[in-house]
Amino acid sequence: MTRYEVPKKFPTTVVGSYPKTEQAENAIKMRKSGRITEEEFKEMVKPSIREVVADHLWAGIDIVSDGEQARDDMVVYFAERLKGFSSGGWVRVFDNEYFKKPIVVEKVEWVEPITADLWSYAFSVSNGRPVKATLTGPYTMLEWSFDLHYRDRKELVMDIAKAIRREVEELVKRGVEYIQIDEPALSTKPFKEEADMLKEAIDVVFKGISAKKIIHVCYGRLEKILPFILDYPVDQFDLEMKNSNFRLLPHLKELGYNKELGYGVVDVHSFQVESVREIKEAIDKLMKEGFIGPEKVYLDPDCGLKRLPREIAKAKLKNIVEAARLAREEW
Repeated sequence: MTRYEVPKKFPTTVVGSYPKTEQAENAIKMRKSGRITEEEFKEMVKPSIREVVADHLWAGIDIVSDGEQARDDMVVYFAERLKGFSSGGWVRVFDNEYFKKPIVVEKVEWVEPITADLWSYAFSVSNGRPVKATLTGPYTMLEWSFDLHYRDRKELVMDIAKAIRREVEELVKRGVEYIQIDEPALSTKPFKEEADMLKEAIDVVFKGISAKKIIHVCYGRLEKILPFILDYPVDQFDLEMKNSNFRLLPHLKELGYNKELGYGVVDVHSFQVESVREIKEAIDKLMKEGFIGPEKVYLDPDCGLKRLPREIAKAKLKNIVEAARLAREEW
């Protein structure tokens, strides 16, 4: 397979999730009802992953993903495959979104590869383009679970971090170049003590890892947490920007931000497809702030695309790619 050269300026990527295909939805239901094994489940979702990667390639995305087609929920998916969790009752997230909140009932430990097999499959159909691996982070696993075993938040988050580290090591063995830890819960408690606890956990997850190390955080009052997290041992923060009208930019500038930036330029909660011109203007807005160069900016959606119709998701990605092409010519 020929290695794909990621552009040096404004590479395009995705945050992770993508609209589920009908086959992926059916596979998840069949596994949960016990009608198929985990191995049969993985085989059943592979055609859906192929479709997602094909959409990303059609749009021209530089760093693709498997679309998280195997995941019914970002926390439940990992809780079901780590030792230490059991299934809880239904909990409302927002609007009509519900999930079965996991319960920690014993020591949390990694048992076997969770995402690595499907990452390998996605890479095998990506025409040499890198596939970003996305993992739910230890803090979000902590916050979105009930703990009936540890009764000590730090002890629990560190054990989750150790388990995720084992998964990271599996991914690195297979050649992963980009690993993203998703921490949407971090913005819900924007306090220094919470950020400091996660920093220790992230150090466990990433210490000594050669792949690109990324944290994704979205929504909430991100400007309140930024001063406490910018020294994390990561290469890149991937941040929602479009939905909040790019209000973080002056804060990043004031704080002397100097890492790579995953720059959200399309709103995943809107069915409106941002035009190429609108996305290009968002890129120009960042460049005119003057605190970051184009070689450190990765263009992507605000968050995962799973709640959008597939054709709208495709169109948004296509326009990001075209806006990136124009921006490379100017900047």
